Amino acid sequence: MYFIENDLLKIKINPVGCELSSIYSKKDNYEFLWQGAPAVWSGQSPILFPIVGRLINDSYSLNGKSYSLPKHGFARKNTSWKLLEQDKDSMHLILSENNETMRMYPFSFDLIVHFLLEENKLTVTHTVVNKNNGTMYFSIGAHPGFNCEIGDILSFDKAETLSTEKIDRDKSLRLPETVPVLENERDIMITKDIFNEDALILHGIQSKNITLYAHGGSHIVKFNMGNAPYLGIWAKPGAPYVCIEPWWGVNDSFEKKDDFSKKDGIISLAAQEIFHCCWSAEFSA
Repeated sequence: MYFIENDLLKIKINPVGCELSSIYSKKDNYEFLWQGAPAVWSGQSPILFPIVGRLINDSYSLNGKSYSLPKHGFARKNTSWKLLEQDKDSMHLILSENNETMRMYPFSFDLIVHFLLEENKLTVTHTVVNKNNGTMYFSIGAHPGFNCEIGDILSFDKAETLSTEKIDRDKSLRLPETVPVLENERDIMITKDIFNEDALILHGIQSKNITLYAHGGSHIVKFNMGNAPYLGIWAKPGAPYVCIEPWWGVNDSFEKKDDFSKKDGIISLAAQEIFHCCWSAEFSA
């Protein structure tokens, strides 16, 4: 495990998948991040790359060739992440293409993740470098899970009118139907049934932040979504955590596209160009 810390927080990062494994408040002796349980959800904060969610039949076509990718891509369980640099309160890790990734995704890339602590705030920046001579296509997302209780509240900065896209539970693909979530409201209550139909998939959000008032408001996570076009909110039904997921991309619908370049929410990155996105969270009690 790798660590960064300051006077208020200590952060632990697992080199497998470059996954956040702990966000610990030294002041309150409180763990903000879900600690994982195989019987519930073994993840904690996976990085979603080069797709978000699931593809139809876990496959796609690119320039007439077929490839397979697992749900959420290959970065989240990859053992080839390397430490670039580290100091007390900052760290960079990198994942680059290798023979295994090229079989699934025929692009040369660098994916660099920067973790930065500033007082009670953690900022996580994702940088994607296209090392190819042509356009590269990808999606990217974050998936941190925060400890909470049933009855806790997620609150947007502004009143929002939002609907969630429905998901086919068996295939994890988006359906044409939508379901209203908020009507000129700010608050979403975490109930034992809210995720019975899988994640909430929201877009068109006006707010910059969504705040989790955990354990009845005794612990607060103010989460900046980084202008992500989609926000996923998810947990296993009834579980004591909630994932706040800014997505630059989205899982497939049942509408089959004839080329990966036409996938819903896909990012097109020109040759030798660089893409940045980030999220941040402030932690307090």
